[in-house]
Amino acid sequence: MSEIAATCACSNVRKAARVVTQLFDEVLQPTGLRSTQFTLLVAVALLGEAPVTQLAEALVMDRTTLARNLKPLECLGLLTVEAGTDRRKHLAKLTEDGRQALASALPYWEQAQHRVVTRLGQERWHALRSSLQATMTLAQPL
Repeated sequence: MSEIAATCACSNVRKAARVVTQLFDEVLQPTGLRSTQFTLLVAVALLGEAPVTQLAEALVMDRTTLARNLKPLECLGLLTVEAGTDRRKHLAKLTEDGRQALASALPYWEQAQHRVVTRLGQERWHALRSSLQATMTLAQPL
């Protein structure tokens, strides 16, 4: 069992993700946004008015989980989720408050990002990013 605990890809990736998430959450705390919320706002900003299904694919998230995570941001008035021309299709879009929240949070994100990259070092950070990109190809069908 100890070998499984030490070598399990899922467990090790999730532990590393939790550590990074905790660091970003700590740094973003003054903004009132969690790292996951910041990431969602960035994705919506990049996609513009995006179908929730497309947003889920871009974030490699289950659509139901994404909808549950969008709800608090919608309640805060940072984005809207409205039915498109087809009632089955819902579109997520940043509000002006959402754009302002994102702009206000950006310096905090930069601080957290700098802390991670500095602690890892540029070379290790680039190798990790490359490895993570390769790992994300596992989500693609064979």
